[in-house]
Amino acid sequence: MLTVPLTLGLGLAALVTSFLSGLFGMAGGMVLMGLLLVLLPVSSAMLLHGITQMTANGWRAWLWRRHVQWGIVARFLLGGAVAVGVFTLIRYVPGKAESLILLGLSPFMAMAVPSHWSPNVSRRGHSTLAGLLCMGVQLIAGISGPLLDVFFVKSSLSRQSVVATKATMQVFGHLFKTVYFGSLVAASETEALDITVTALCIGMAVLGTNLSRRVLDAMSDAQFRSWSQRLVALTGTVYLGQGLFLLVVR
Repeated sequence: MLTVPLTLGLGLAALVTSFLSGLFGMAGGMVLMGLLLVLLPVSSAMLLHGITQMTANGWRAWLWRRHVQWGIVARFLLGGAVAVGVFTLIRYVPGKAESLILLGLSPFMAMAVPSHWSPNVSRRGHSTLAGLLCMGVQLIAGISGPLLDVFFVKSSLSRQSVVATKATMQVFGHLFKTVYFGSLVAASETEALDITVTALCIGMAVLGTNLSRRVLDAMSDAQFRSWSQRLVALTGTVYLGQGLFLLVVR
């Protein structure tokens, strides 16, 4: 059982990170994943993160449902299903250090892609490739937002369409992750997920997403892209340092 202060802290983290995700479509999930990896075993952290982010993204997708590009989502799911199938066969569970390192590296790997190589999620083959790569990274690092964002850089979608379509993709991505790690937690004798913490995080995820809507409406497309890049770069640096430290001391 988690202590009351830790339970409330996780609820507050879910609120703040869902607000960030509502604005930028990815930064909040990255922050929350890093916190959960520090506080919980890997499988439990992945499961709670999946449930929380599935709720936040699901509510965000509903709020912006008029802007969802469903063709892109369908092709993304095809690639994601292949990645989940491979991981299900090998039953891989990453260590905390490896998860944090990949989590920290993900925004920098995305930024390192030359602009003339950047894929376009609006193209059929590219959206399927996004599903394959992003789902694989998500099952190791817990998030794939920075990598997924690379596929949106050259698209002509508005910020509302970017947030709505990414949110819908992430709903299914986190659903796959929840099922995968949920089966591992259920089979474990040492890991379990507290129902109170889960319910609190779900409620805070919905509240944080609602609070972000007016702020996103007030932002320009330029502000949206600029602040999201700064935030994920800063967060990535912190988690990369944490992961390398754990790798050295273990």
